[in-house]
Amino acid sequence: MNTVYKKILAAIHHSKKWCVMILYTTFFNTVCGQTLDNEFKEPLKDVLTEIQSRYQISIEYADDLVKDKWVSFARWRFRPDAEQTLQNILSLNDIVFEKQSSGKYKLHSFDYYEQTPEEGVAQLKMLAGKYNNKAEWENRKNELRSCIMSTLAVKNFPDHLASAPILTPVRIYDDYSVQNFALETLPGVYICGSIYKPRRIKGKIPVVFNPDGHFEGARYRPDCQYRAATLARMGMISVTYDLFGFKCESLLQVDASAHYKSHVQPLQVISAMRIFDFILSMKEADTTRVAITGASGGGSQAMLMTAVDNRIKLSVPVVMMSSYFAGGCPCESGMGIHLCGEGTNNVEIAALAAPRPQLVISDGHDWTKYVPVNDFPFLQRIYNFYGNSDDVENVHLANEVHDYGPSKRQAMYAFVVKHFHLVPSSLKNADGTYSEKGVVIEKEDALKTFGADGSGLPANALKGWDKIETLIKHYMRGDNNN
Repeated sequence: MNTVYKKILAAIHHSKKWCVMILYTTFFNTVCGQTLDNEFKEPLKDVLTEIQSRYQISIEYADDLVKDKWVSFARWRFRPDAEQTLQNILSLNDIVFEKQSSGKYKLHSFDYYEQTPEEGVAQLKMLAGKYNNKAEWENRKNELRSCIMSTLAVKNFPDHLASAPILTPVRIYDDYSVQNFALETLPGVYICGSIYKPRRIKGKIPVVFNPDGHFEGARYRPDCQYRAATLARMGMISVTYDLFGFKCESLLQVDASAHYKSHVQPLQVISAMRIFDFILSMKEADTTRVAITGASGGGSQAMLMTAVDNRIKLSVPVVMMSSYFAGGCPCESGMGIHLCGEGTNNVEIAALAAPRPQLVISDGHDWTKYVPVNDFPFLQRIYNFYGNSDDVENVHLANEVHDYGPSKRQAMYAFVVKHFHLVPSSLKNADGTYSEKGVVIEKEDALKTFGADGSGLPANALKGWDKIETLIKHYMRGDNNN
């Protein structure tokens, strides 16, 4: 007789009912050749059809999202509440739902960088409970900054350029000039950008860094040129630079997929620091008046660089700060910096700028639509710890979209003029705005450092993301210190 069967009979004889249940299951699976897991396993698509029928709701999803996905014991996961049932079923396959309206839901893949607005508010409330005065906030600030720096292994990277800057001839316009540059921020890795300066420079002048975002046309697009050139015409050194691997000249070294790798994030931070070193070493640069501004991914860069680099004295993150959205690209959130301090978000990271002046620009058609109600009060509270509530502002453009359009640029110009005590009277219009009419929009090739065909790329430039990522990991591990 089968050994398992004998054990079952023995258990029955001794009336050990719990043992009978366990051994019966073993016997059922072993002798009968069946498993409960397979018996109660259903295609996710069939389960969703049943949910829609039972709860009288509508669920929208792409077929590829549920294709070849299964749910074990699905019916055991049903609850009286439709949303709890969806949560129980979908979480098994890293799928989440959004309520579109009463009885209508839309499914999408779980995105580690995005929560619901309600979850963002709850996290801000939790975070606010950690500090009630300046001293407690400073402790939290130091904790977060230290963790971010450690997560990105900033101190392990070289603190200098690998070679001399590469500069193109200067292009002269009526009241400003443009010059392209390339910096070897790591051996064989080049970051490109352009420097806009006023034609006439007297003494020290402010500096504004303009990290790029994820927009079509990258930093070559007209709105980026309008912004950079107008800031120069106001009397500042204005610098634009690329997101590595996102369009532009870094594609001479890697293909476009490289930008969506987590290790681009520390590369971006290190490259920005080396750009700061280069520009702020110029004799005309006023290191007491240094600003940074960018939109979307450039807004993420503006917040992060302000958080980790005290050389930045003023920041203007545009259409990016949100308590429930950390940035949909690994260059913004890929290394897990938002896990620091047992969990943080971009509002708290933006707060690390305090008490330095900060303008947050938001709109009504992306994840910044709740900034005035949910997020900005949190920032104001932090600035109040320093008695500097007037130094943080929010311009909310409820009818606008996700861009760095004219009205957003005008808000930024006014904020920079106010805090850097500029007097660009020749650019001021009768309505108080600043004219961009004198800006020459250059062709894309004019803004390239290595030439239209890329033939100027140095011979030592690394080719392929695998080689560059290996180098980044080498530094992050601290191998260069061994």
